[in-house]
Amino acid sequence: MLSEKEKQERLEMAGSESLLYDMRRLKAVSKNAFVRDGKTDIDLYIEFLNAYNDFINHRQKPFKRIKESKMIL
Repeated sequence: MLSEKEKQERLEMAGSESLLYDMRRLKAVSKNAFVRDGKTDIDLYIEFLNAYNDFINHRQKPFKRIKESKMIL
């Protein structure tokens, strides 16, 4: 929980012109790593997920078919 002093400091910072300027500059130069030519590149995203799984050594579990005959949502 924030103290009253911390809350007041954050409110003052939120109105800061320099902070607003800095945040706008950060947004202008940031980029999404999975966007190519203005569109999301699904193949690139899947490659990333596969590489990440390899990195964390997460082996895929074998598929098991659901055998439930009465399913209630």
